Amino acid sequence: MARFTRAGAVVGALTLVASLALTACGDEQKKPEFVGGTGPSASAEPGTAEPTTSAAPSVPAFTLSPGDGTKNKPVSTEISAKLPDGAKVSTVTLTAAGGGAVAGTLRTDGSAWVPSAPLKYGTRYTATVTATGADGTSSQGTSSFTTMAKPRSTIGSGLYLFDDKSYGVAMPVVTEFHPGIPKKDRAAVQKRMFVRTDPPQPGAWHWVDNGTQAYYRAPEYWQPGTTLTVRIALAGVPLSNGRYGDVDRKATAKIGRSFVMKVDNATKKMTVYENGALVRTVPVSLGKKSTPSSSGTMVVMEKKEATTFDTRDDPDPANRYVTDIEFAQRITWGGEYIHAAPWSEHVQGRRNVSHGCVNVSMANARWLFNKTRIGDPITVKGTERRLAAGNGWTAWSLSWSEFVKGSALPVPAGGSGPAL
Repeated sequence: MARFTRAGAVVGALTLVASLALTACGDEQKKPEFVGGTGPSASAEPGTAEPTTSAAPSVPAFTLSPGDGTKNKPVSTEISAKLPDGAKVSTVTLTAAGGGAVAGTLRTDGSAWVPSAPLKYGTRYTATVTATGADGTSSQGTSSFTTMAKPRSTIGSGLYLFDDKSYGVAMPVVTEFHPGIPKKDRAAVQKRMFVRTDPPQPGAWHWVDNGTQAYYRAPEYWQPGTTLTVRIALAGVPLSNGRYGDVDRKATAKIGRSFVMKVDNATKKMTVYENGALVRTVPVSLGKKSTPSSSGTMVVMEKKEATTFDTRDDPDPANRYVTDIEFAQRITWGGEYIHAAPWSEHVQGRRNVSHGCVNVSMANARWLFNKTRIGDPITVKGTERRLAAGNGWTAWSLSWSEFVKGSALPVPAGGSGPAL
């Protein structure tokens, strides 16, 4: 059987598929006729031969999913069909009982038609699909189904991306789930996580081991000026633990200029590149041997011009302190920051004395703070500790070949997300 194949040009994420009316073509003297319709007209005059018509071949009857009369469907339900070889879907319309048409679009692989927003709970819908055969003839299939009542048990979700914000070139699309998604459910959830990039760039998803986070990135940093359009269409997605996705989350954001920081423990220096050009070299002091900094590629996740570090709950008394900090930029969940450390300026560039943070002078910290944005990358190399997966937005700390292994679905060569 052929796939539920998209007809015409590729349509972007979250666009509306317009309904097209069936048309007939051929001899203008012949009336349009649907296969399976009535025979010669009973009103033909006696003794007058009815004009001979020969119905053009059409797509054989096909099966829709959900099937007609189906009940208790999730509000994440998509419309699909089993079609003969060579046939393609030309239009899909979905209407709610007592309401208007539902917007939606075909998946890029043609496997299903996806509503642009969750369906309503406890509502009857009618789907009408028009398919076109290889010879250009068409046929329709219709199915009515009812969605389930609102579930009592849902799973929480989050999206670290906001409309109309500008991010650094290493900003991954970060989704979060509480509790984590079980491994056997990740493929179904990932299939409902849509990302479109403009200009187009390949990409893939990667799940953190406990299933609480998934990252989407390209093989290389995003091109400056890229627009990210994201929909995490989790609402109503059924999981094996009896829970359902809570809500759909959407965002459209921009990627700004390239600003990249690289720290080498061997030289105790940070080199800073803007749009590929070296703009500053900054002396640093990293974590001492008992509290080493993490080696890997991290991303600026949070910025605070002034904050207080309070580590009085640390099990090691030697690491307990309360200190006011300026120009702090968080790069791990474990508490590593780039920040001003006037107390260590005399050893910056020569010796490591921090508790794992990247210490810089007050002047350099202020300069960096004013230049960076959320999503800018910092790569640290040569320390005694490797960055742990999930300790921050660690999407870029893996090679592309390793990153795609964390996808719950097969990733084509070069990568591609399930963008609509």
